[in-house]
Amino acid sequence: MVTVKAASVNFPDVLIIQNKYQFKPPLPFSPGSELAGVVKEVGSGVSAWKPGDRVIAFTTYGAFAEEVKTEAARLLPLPAGMDFVSGAAFLLTYGTSDHALRDRGALKAGESLLVLGAAGGVGLAAIEIGSALGARVIAAASSEAKLAVCREHGADATINYATEDLRKRVQALTEGRGVDVVYDPVGGAYSEAAFRSLAWRGRLLVVGFAAGEIPKLPLNLPLLKGAAAVGVFWGDFARREPQIFAESVSQLTRWYAEGRLRPHVSQTLPLAKAAEALKLLASREAKGKIVLTT
Repeated sequence: MVTVKAASVNFPDVLIIQNKYQFKPPLPFSPGSELAGVVKEVGSGVSAWKPGDRVIAFTTYGAFAEEVKTEAARLLPLPAGMDFVSGAAFLLTYGTSDHALRDRGALKAGESLLVLGAAGGVGLAAIEIGSALGARVIAAASSEAKLAVCREHGADATINYATEDLRKRVQALTEGRGVDVVYDPVGGAYSEAAFRSLAWRGRLLVVGFAAGEIPKLPLNLPLLKGAAAVGVFWGDFARREPQIFAESVSQLTRWYAEGRLRPHVSQTLPLAKAAEALKLLASREAKGKIVLTT
C-alpha cells in the first residue's frame, strides 16, 4: 500500500476513460497511471520495500486516490533529490521516450530527430533525451508559446505546423536530406508528412495518436526510403523485458542527476480537480505535465 503524495495526468488516462486504450480495466475504476508517494505497508512476501520508503509507482490505472494498493514490482525508488511532484511526472514520459529513441529508434549522436507534439509531456522528454544523446532536435508544435517551451528544453530548431508546411520546413532545416528519426505521439494528418520527411534508412516511431485519428501509411513509402515504421508500447516493454527496462531507468536516473532531464510541470491541481485536469489534457491545452497533489 502506498500513500499518494502526487499523481500525474497522462494521455493514456484520457483514452482509458473514453474506452479507447489498449487496456480496458474492469468497472468501476479510478484513472491515473503514475504516482509518487510513501510506502505505507507491505505484504508478507515483500522484502524489497518497507514502510516509509519514498517511491514512484506505475499503476496503469488507480493512481488518482489518496492510497493505492499495487504490486511491489511496479515500484521504483524516488531518485535522490527529486520531489514528489517531479517524481510523479517522471517515469512514464521519460521511460516512453527513452525506450522509443534508444531502444526502438537506435538514435545516435550526430543524427537528426523530429519530435511531433513536442510541447507535451513525452515530447519534451524526447527533446531532452535526444539532446543528451547528441542528436540535432527539431521540435514541431502548434503555437509559438509551445515552441518557446521546447526551446527552453533544448530544441535546436522549431516548426509551427499550424502556420508552416511541415515537409518544406524539414527540408529547409536539413538541406534537403530529411531527418533520421521521427518521434510521433500525435498521429492524424502529420504522420504521413513526417514519414515523407525521413532520410534514407529513417525511422518513424509510432508512439500514440493524440490527434485522435490512426493514420494509414502507403507501404511504398518505407520501400522507397529503406525506412521503417516502428511501434513503441512502453507498458508491455516494461513488463516483458524487465532487465532492459531496469537499464533504461538507471540511465534516466543518471541523466536526471546530471541535470540533463528536467520534468516540466506546467500546473498542479488538488486531487479533487482530477476531472478538470483530464479535460485540460484532452483539449491539448497543457504544456508538459499536469500533476495532482493530495
